[in-house]
Amino acid sequence: MQAGLSTAISLVLGLALARALARQRFIGRTLLLRLLNLPLALPAIVVIIGVIDVYGAKGWLGGWFDLYGLQGILIAHVFFNLPLAARLCLSELERIPGESWKLAAQLQFSGTDIWRLIEWPQLRGALPGIGLLIFLLCASSFAIVLTLGGGPRATTLEVAIYQALRADFDPARAASLALAQLALCTGLVLIAQRFGGLTEAMPRLRMALIRYDGQAPMTRLIDGGTIFIGLLILLPPLAGLVFSGILSIRLTTTLVQALATSFALGSASAALTLALLWPLANAAARSPGWQAITRLVVVSAWILPPAVLATGWFIGLTRLADVSALAPLLVITMNALMALPFAHQALAPALAEAAQRHDRLCASLSVSGWNRLRLIDLPALRRPIGLALAMVLIVSLGDLTAIALFGTQDLVTMPALIYRQMGSYRFDEAIGSALVLALCVLLLTTLSERWSVPRDQA
Repeated sequence: MQAGLSTAISLVLGLALARALARQRFIGRTLLLRLLNLPLALPAIVVIIGVIDVYGAKGWLGGWFDLYGLQGILIAHVFFNLPLAARLCLSELERIPGESWKLAAQLQFSGTDIWRLIEWPQLRGALPGIGLLIFLLCASSFAIVLTLGGGPRATTLEVAIYQALRADFDPARAASLALAQLALCTGLVLIAQRFGGLTEAMPRLRMALIRYDGQAPMTRLIDGGTIFIGLLILLPPLAGLVFSGILSIRLTTTLVQALATSFALGSASAALTLALLWPLANAAARSPGWQAITRLVVVSAWILPPAVLATGWFIGLTRLADVSALAPLLVITMNALMALPFAHQALAPALAEAAQRHDRLCASLSVSGWNRLRLIDLPALRRPIGLALAMVLIVSLGDLTAIALFGTQDLVTMPALIYRQMGSYRFDEAIGSALVLALCVLLLTTLSERWSVPRDQA
């Protein structure tokens, strides 16, 4: 229910916000687009702190919502997924060629005509995929439901699996719940593939993308109101985190150790992801068969929720070894697998382009193996490799699922430290720690953006 409601709210508001941003040009629009990228980079535990600081009992808007339960879960999920839906819908709208808008203006299309004949044909193939992505993110949400669920009344499959493994030590029940969630996610993927998919790109001329609609006073008023509602959802938790966190930062030994542990585990996860992805993407760049295998591996990382994967590992390893002794390795491996789709998106297209550009020349010069990797591939792929590593490190820094399932008293990362501080009612320390983690993630995000800029534009 919470995943369905979160998806519906995020899609409706995200689509409205995307259409408003596509139609209107105003001062600060570029800044607003960057703001929409910010929630995607923030760890869930950091956003939870900001939500509590604003909507909690002692927050700026305390008393407006019952934060611990379904309402709190929806607030946090919409904060994450509204920008995601808006960005994805906006990217689809921006794929419409400029000549379509010029022709629509010449034919004096109304707003309804533009939606029916231009925008909707472009969006209808992408919306099922966008909705599926948001639903899977919400269905496998762990930190938000664990923190804001309010106990058994809002327990989801993901949290129930955690409780069965860590609190009740009931592997059989955890396995049945994991199979139920796996069946749910797989069924949704099949449905989305049946009814959705990428639309075929319209043929383009060399015309600039200029929209001529949306200039009527009523349309501008509606679009302005939509943008204001989007800012009203995004800004308060961020402002609460910054204003309260600045006064609460305490660089204690515990925080420094947790931060060092997070970076160590995240760096190892990034290296493991690259080691897994490089041979797959390299083979996929040259073989259609390996392309299908690589797509299957990447999609499996989305379909298979972390708790389902952890349940299988827990049941299998409990009989062979001490799971707590393997905790660092399990956390590193789970984070590497969960970040695989992000790294694939950054590295695979660049590797395919490099193969197409350099294969013939390398074959004619008999350059292969280590010499090709050292002299050709690594210099040409420096930026996408750096971007992929940064994205995996960002995902790992903010992950609470793996460390909550496999962590020990001695293995504490930043998300685990923040969760413990909240559990012991040290909220001031928690919000200071959350701001430190947010600043680290934002620094990595800035570096990844710089790495992603082509060399001739840097």
